[in-house]
Amino acid sequence: MHRLTKLIAAFVATAAVGIVSAQVPAPMPSPVPSPTAPTSGAHDEVAMPPALTGQDLAVFYDGLLPFALQRGDVAGAVISVVKDGRIIFAKGYGYGDLKTRAVPSPDDTLFRPGSTSKLFAWTAVMQLVEQGKLDLDRDVNGYLDFALPPRDGKPVTLRDLMTHSGGFEESAKGLITGAGDKQVTLGDYLKSHVPARIFPAGEVVAYSNFGCGVAGYIVERVSGQRFEDYVRQHIFVPLDMRHSTNDQPIVAPLAPLMASSYRTASDGELQPFEVVHPAPAGGMSSTATDMAHFMIAQLEGGSYDGARILQPATVAAMHTPQRTAAPGLNGFDLGFYQEDSHGQRIVGHAGDLNYFHTDLHLMLDAHVGFFISMNSAGNEGGAGVIRAAMFRAFLDRYFPDRTPAPPTAATAGADAARVAGWYLSSRRNDSAMRPLYLLTQVQVAAMPDDTLVISALTDDAGAPIRWREVGPLAYREVGGSRHVTFVADAQGAIRYWATDAEPPVFLFQRVTGLEALGSVRWLASLACLVVLVTLVLWPLGRGLRRHYRHALVLTATQRRTRLLSRLGSLALFAAVFGWLLMLVVLSATGAVPLVQGTITPWLYVLYVLGLLGLAGVVAIVVHAVRVWVAPRRSAWVRVGEALLAVSALYLAWFIVVFGLISFSARY
Repeated sequence: MHRLTKLIAAFVATAAVGIVSAQVPAPMPSPVPSPTAPTSGAHDEVAMPPALTGQDLAVFYDGLLPFALQRGDVAGAVISVVKDGRIIFAKGYGYGDLKTRAVPSPDDTLFRPGSTSKLFAWTAVMQLVEQGKLDLDRDVNGYLDFALPPRDGKPVTLRDLMTHSGGFEESAKGLITGAGDKQVTLGDYLKSHVPARIFPAGEVVAYSNFGCGVAGYIVERVSGQRFEDYVRQHIFVPLDMRHSTNDQPIVAPLAPLMASSYRTASDGELQPFEVVHPAPAGGMSSTATDMAHFMIAQLEGGSYDGARILQPATVAAMHTPQRTAAPGLNGFDLGFYQEDSHGQRIVGHAGDLNYFHTDLHLMLDAHVGFFISMNSAGNEGGAGVIRAAMFRAFLDRYFPDRTPAPPTAATAGADAARVAGWYLSSRRNDSAMRPLYLLTQVQVAAMPDDTLVISALTDDAGAPIRWREVGPLAYREVGGSRHVTFVADAQGAIRYWATDAEPPVFLFQRVTGLEALGSVRWLASLACLVVLVTLVLWPLGRGLRRHYRHALVLTATQRRTRLLSRLGSLALFAAVFGWLLMLVVLSATGAVPLVQGTITPWLYVLYVLGLLGLAGVVAIVVHAVRVWVAPRRSAWVRVGEALLAVSALYLAWFIVVFGLISFSARY
């Protein structure tokens, strides 16, 4: 990925005509002063950006996108750009099918927008709000035939769902299935996959596919139509989106128009159609031209080519800020998330299946929309890199950012030390997969020059971004324009951080004490090492004693407790190692077994091992106590057994705190 992004950035900087600036590690000379450079005078000449026209876009992307697809090992892509109510550019690149070598058509080759589909669910909700059939601030349980679990006395509202602040934990089980698998209705899926609520409603942003599914189900119940039929009749038809559907799998006559999907272009192995649950969260298929029609409607007050799907006031409400994790940062409107950059007010939504990867951006004041979708994951996630680079290059070319950087705050040194530590994403599962999310904790490190490095945030070359403080707990990218803000409680303790370097779909909450990855990594490693050494020495010591004919003099009770202690060590190690093996498999398979829901039997095996491990801890501690009480054991033996007991007690704490015995299949 790093090599790919570096090459893309270099190509943008050198091969494309008329670029004003490029955000690369070694940028071209730019009219934007660097954070450490003196500000230029007010009368310095500034190069004007080229006009945003279809002809210029064709020259730009014809030179840029084929190169990016090749380097990213992505089979094909489609792109469309709208401006002032009309499509000014739409084109396909690469291959929609590697076998036929057919170039994808923006007009009639279907791609999978993934979570960008959510924008249609939110549009449907707002249509019913407009008609007085839905209330954004009413408890959604009043619209449902099942109940969402309570949390702190706060009901979940449609506004909460549209801003992803319903408080749900991540729910991935059964998210993607095969076209040949038994399919369930939207209502049945939701009722059997209700996630826990880990936050009070309206307080913490934590992206939720389930929440969007609930909104789509409410559309079904209130309208009396299947969600797929409602969207077709009330959005696709009026917007002349003739090649769009929410049917899964796609049926004739659109089925033959579906682009093929691949892991990588070089692999060339055709991948099956992915059925997404719940469907409103990501089940759509569409073309670049059809998506352009939707962008025009959203940009032009709810109408396209004389057909209206929303009133202008409703569209304006959808584009109005609702919640942000920190003042000044991008947050959520109604369904759209904010992506303000380059002095432009931007809203949008990305979408990812295993193989299709999409981005949609609306520049509200410029009346410009940008859509791109690809049919391969690419090498090391190349598709995700490409889509971000293509839009960033678009902004740099046509809307260059000339905002001067503010000076570094005087409190930089003290605050860097104050915010350093470990943080965990609010988008997580606490019921069954805490060990997985433990490994995703992010470290914020203070540097000697009072800047910060955040392990989750890197530049286009894959190098850590440095952040310098420009206001109270507010940081700006060194040499760039992205931001990170830390939020403290009333007592001054840091609660979390958020950033506009990524979509604002979650935030990172502080983790302290023994639950921080920095502590767990060392203590768990040492504890497991002690247990492993004990297990290795158990048969090894027996063999050495036999070889040298040296008997181990123990009473019957000591022999029994020693055997139970060693068996307990074996159970304890199996419990921890089993989870480690599970995480390795999920990592190697791209978490496909997780979203398919096939890990449930193995979870229960691991839970049983966890219980056996806890029983083993009791045996280890009992034996250690007996060794210290017995007068005939050596000091080395007593110290060794004590060390094993302490290690076992730590691992028992780990098993309980991180849910290795939760017996939950809600993941």
